[in-house]
Amino acid sequence: MAITKEVLDELLKEYRGPDDLIGPDGLLKQLTKALIERSMEAELTEHVGYEKHDQDEKLTNNRRNGKTKRTLRTDHGPLEIKVPRDRDGTFEPAIGPKHQRKFKGFED
Repeated sequence: MAITKEVLDELLKEYRGPDDLIGPDGLLKQLTKALIERSMEAELTEHVGYEKHDQDEKLTNNRRNGKTKRTLRTDHGPLEIKVPRDRDGTFEPAIGPKHQRKFKGFED
């Protein structure tokens, strides 16, 4: 998937210097957080077998069960994320497995 020029323009519209990109609250850290959390939500959807807020009858008794905060160590400093949970406690996110505290990046 290619990132369009329009998406990049929107992300960088308030860019003033390197700190806005790689600083403590820079764009790279914000994007990493958003991508990890969105990926975990997609993994949970696959795990429980239905979309969030789906009102149809579910084929499983396992349900979404809120989120837990976790802090990951990244190349850009500590990153607090919200990890979705399921009622059965069987959800194991592939992008950030339980008990893993170091996030090595997206290249794996």
